[in-house]
Amino acid sequence: MKVVYHKNVAEYLNELVDILYDKEYFGFKSFAYDYVDWIFEQVESSIDRKVKKPAPKYFDKYGHELSYVVYKRNSNTSWYVFFQKQEDTYMIFYIGNNHNCAQYF
Repeated sequence: MKVVYHKNVAEYLNELVDILYDKEYFGFKSFAYDYVDWIFEQVESSIDRKVKKPAPKYFDKYGHELSYVVYKRNSNTSWYVFFQKQEDTYMIFYIGNNHNCAQYF
């Protein structure tokens, strides 16, 4: 299995470290890095075993006929990973959380 991130997703996850730190979700930048690393680790280690669902039409703007999986980080935050599977490769086109995309489900 191979996981490939669209350029926009990779950029967002790299920026997420600064967002989490600047908004004071974490007191140390190293904790924000650990949080984002957790997202990468979860996707790369288990996306092939997660229950996949078809993405709502709203998310077609990120890619055609996407599927998604959910990673629950804690009682307040779940991460939604939108992708296309092509043979043994998962192409990640969008990642959002319940705070910014749950209203579209």
